[in-house]
Amino acid sequence: MHETVLMRLDIIRADITTVAAEAIVNAANSSLLGGGGVDGAIHHAGGPKILQACRELRATVLPAGLPVGQAVATTAGELPARWVIHTVGPVFSPNQDRSELLASCYRECLRVADELGADSIAFPAISTGVYGWPMAQAATIAVDTVRSTPTSVAQAWLVAFNQRAEDSYRAALGRGQA
Repeated sequence: MHETVLMRLDIIRADITTVAAEAIVNAANSSLLGGGGVDGAIHHAGGPKILQACRELRATVLPAGLPVGQAVATTAGELPARWVIHTVGPVFSPNQDRSELLASCYRECLRVADELGADSIAFPAISTGVYGWPMAQAATIAVDTVRSTPTSVAQAWLVAFNQRAEDSYRAALGRGQA
């Protein structure tokens, strides 16, 4: 285990496939075999090595797929990162509180990053696309969880793909500093 350090948490507006963090997080589906949104973009930009690594995981340690709230790492293929950490976010439900599952995604990604010895990590807005999580609520969960999780990662980025995500992250980050 690596020594816990004071992590720097920043917000950047970018396409996560262009972020040069040691590890980037993929908001994957449980099959790990690609999909839409962030998942499709990462698989497309990273090339066939990521899919090959995911197929190997499915053939060995994850035959039923990756459970919601868990995380696993693969190569980053052609991406500027060293690793992709795949996590499966929960689908938002107005009738059931699944915020702990969303928080688990961030904690598990940091745990995997620590196991890899990654110094930096970049997170997308997990579950806010087709999984329907309200961006402001997801941003608060992301900021609070990343800030409160002991880790040896020195730099974390919350990657905002659009203005709404950036504004939500900045508001959540500001609330925690008051």
